[in-house]
Amino acid sequence: MALVGRGVEQARVRRLLADARGERSGALGLRGAPGIGKSVLLDHAVSIAEAEGMRVVRGAGIESDYELAYGGLHQLLFPHLDRLDALPAPQATALRCAFGLAEGDDANRFLISAGILSLLADLAEESPLLCVVDDLQWLDQGSVEALLFAARRFVADPIAVLFAVRETSVPSVLAGVEVVDLSGLAAPDAARLLDGHAPELAERGRARVLAESGGNPLAIIELGSSRLAAGDVDESDPAVQVGPLPVTRRVQEAFRHQIVELPDRTQRALLVAAADTAAPLATILHVIESLGGAAGDLAPAERDRLVRIDSRITFRHPLVRAAAYQDAPLHRRIEVHRAYAEALRADADADRRAWHLAAAATGPDEAVAVELEGVAERAWHRGGAMAVCAAYERAGRLSADRELKARRIARASQAAYDAGKADRAARLAAEALALTADPGVRADAIYTRGAVEYERTSPRADAELTLDAAALVRGTDPERAALTLYEAAHAARHGAAHDLLERAADLMRGFTPPEHWAPVVSALLGWAELFAGRPESAVGPMRDLHTAARGGGHDLMHRITAGFGGLMIADDDGVVAGTEDMLAAARSSGALGWVPYTLNVLAVARLLRGEFADARACAAEGVSVSDELGNTTESLAHRSVEVWLHAVSGDEARCRALAEEVLPRARARHRVNAEIAAWGLGMLDLSARRFGDALDRLERVSEGPASRDLLVRAVPDLVEAAVRAGTPDRARGPLAAFRHWAGHVDRPVATGLALRCRALVADDADADALYAEALRLHERHGGPYECARTQLVYGEWLRRRRRRAEARGHLAAAVSAFERLGARLWAERARGELAAFGERGDEPRRSGPLTLLTPQELQVVRLAAGGRTNKEIAAQLFLSPRTVRPPPLQGVPEARRHRARGAGPPRPGAGAGRRLPGHRSR
Repeated sequence: MALVGRGVEQARVRRLLADARGERSGALGLRGAPGIGKSVLLDHAVSIAEAEGMRVVRGAGIESDYELAYGGLHQLLFPHLDRLDALPAPQATALRCAFGLAEGDDANRFLISAGILSLLADLAEESPLLCVVDDLQWLDQGSVEALLFAARRFVADPIAVLFAVRETSVPSVLAGVEVVDLSGLAAPDAARLLDGHAPELAERGRARVLAESGGNPLAIIELGSSRLAAGDVDESDPAVQVGPLPVTRRVQEAFRHQIVELPDRTQRALLVAAADTAAPLATILHVIESLGGAAGDLAPAERDRLVRIDSRITFRHPLVRAAAYQDAPLHRRIEVHRAYAEALRADADADRRAWHLAAAATGPDEAVAVELEGVAERAWHRGGAMAVCAAYERAGRLSADRELKARRIARASQAAYDAGKADRAARLAAEALALTADPGVRADAIYTRGAVEYERTSPRADAELTLDAAALVRGTDPERAALTLYEAAHAARHGAAHDLLERAADLMRGFTPPEHWAPVVSALLGWAELFAGRPESAVGPMRDLHTAARGGGHDLMHRITAGFGGLMIADDDGVVAGTEDMLAAARSSGALGWVPYTLNVLAVARLLRGEFADARACAAEGVSVSDELGNTTESLAHRSVEVWLHAVSGDEARCRALAEEVLPRARARHRVNAEIAAWGLGMLDLSARRFGDALDRLERVSEGPASRDLLVRAVPDLVEAAVRAGTPDRARGPLAAFRHWAGHVDRPVATGLALRCRALVADDADADALYAEALRLHERHGGPYECARTQLVYGEWLRRRRRRAEARGHLAAAVSAFERLGARLWAERARGELAAFGERGDEPRRSGPLTLLTPQELQVVRLAAGGRTNKEIAAQLFLSPRTVRPPPLQGVPEARRHRARGAGPPRPGAGAGRRLPGHRSR
């Protein structure tokens, strides 16, 4: 079809291609009804790209391949698979497994997505690239996810990505991509198109075609050249009598009329071609012949331009295929699918054979259900979660045995959750629960319902359900019980639901877990003890797991438990070192679902160490990856950390605006991190000398539901606010609990904070020594922020006792440190203290160089400082190599010094974790 009209859309496509040639990546989706001209616009884009010397890779969704995992990617990139060796090894291996080119462990869908990004970026190194995908709505979900993942991450690559999708598709199919909605042609363009295809059409017929077509180009052409070709309206036509049909149905009807005029043998041959549009020509001809036909049966359809035949059979439009298949009698469709199943005997065709058998089944059929289970297992190993779901669900529908049906439906439910289809997962889980009383199957279904509730409602709702699942299998399946108890404890902790954590602890007491789970179960029992106010019995098992996890050999579930536990016992340095290792392991294994949780631990640890630029980088990436995964809860957790970071930087407007947006939802979704945000608001007031407001806010945090979690670290701010507000007694209870906690965790930073609090409330005879000892510990162990805070309060105390020289030294050091950290209000407060005894203080200085970088630039600099190449950094951050080219940096030496504080460059850790839904990691 020639392109008529569409001036605005053509200009947008030309701009997309021009940007790509200028190394500005872009992606665009064309959305509209069948026949509206999407494919013609794609053809137009391809012709421009080829004329401009761009490389073009092109594919299209095929309806009959919708359930085949990564079939769309294989079709798109098959000519370029020889370039897989140029990719990072884990990505290349994942793609080979996804495409069935190699055997391996379960393919990771995020490594597959990262591999597609790297492969397209590699193709664009030689010349600008246009990637075109038509009929995206029929591409398998794994392929769609991978292509969108890549499209959203290209920034500085000479790559344009162009999709076409039907308007009936769900809105999220093009999430994160600019969409142009195609409507009908303007009246002059519609008339010009009709006159070009049916110039002899009488005026009455012409007017009707233009009215009925709604400007749809395909409708204009087909209606103009078929039903109304004679120029007369048949008044007996039901469409005239009862009103117009929708344009798509009307066009399909036009095609159906063409098909029914063909010989019966040609109609059957078209049905064979329509039943498997991805089949090679030889296979289609074999099936036609097995049904008594011959290759020549297709000739009339080819003559009428309904199909084009080369190495495959291509229908002129998907609506032709729909008409050929949907209007065939049921017995003929069953006959054709059985003939395909008989023809597809090779091992490589096992999945297609199973789906043809399923299409031919008219009732329960256990043999076919077993074949579909094989399809699901193979799709699992290729990482195609939605293909797994479809195969298990169809296998369940074909199961005669009720228990087998329940087991298969439960597995389909878990796969639906893994694929991000929460509604489908919940529906299937409910169906499985209604089918069976088997404890294991019920536990799996309830576990999936909990996973859905974590994201839909709250971690508390997840914990309640998951505890029910754990109770079902505690006595019969220790592995499954340990996993569900782990999930319940983490969900309860995120929601600050300590009553549910105590329920989990009750189930863990007396439970003998598998050996590899024992340290985790002991540490989780420690959490319950800590939250009950008994740090003396909590710290030991929590520290044991944290120490063991840093030694390697543990999977990600063990290590994330160790990380959160380390924060609760103030082992900030150990958490940073161990979590950097864990993050490197998650990245290198493609476990992207774990990255937000790991970044959450790391962001908070860096925040507590006073490494605010790094904490911002972690939180920013955490938000980005969480949003990519659709994990609203973790996105809110990271944004809550950002509230605290805006507060410490003194950016009051951004801090309060973000808090107003985030806190109402975060309190329901991730209460612990919501309390971090609330702590930040109190700390903001404290830095601005609004001591009464600070005291009110910090009192709520320090007596709130997360007060015995890592929010115990807010107590020193509460004590300072209470003292400055003249009501130290309001901090008495929290301070006693803090000192009890600090004494048992026995970490220098915690001990220093306890000493600083004691100094604030002590009389003059004791305060000096307490401040001095707190400062000594914080200079060595507390990080730059806590050290500066201690210098500030000590300097304030010395100034009020007229020890000017000593006070000046501490206050000037505090000003300098706060400025390097970008803590503007704290620096102003310290500078104000200097001014109070006649010192102007130095003029405000710029923050350190690392604070001037964007979060992503800082990540790149950190990895470059550790000796990583651009290619290695790109693989770590799931970006293209061009995107991660480091900025010109004076900060690399500082980054190296900064890293030297920790445990050196990240090392890929052992055990990237089983492919389990623990921590809701899709």
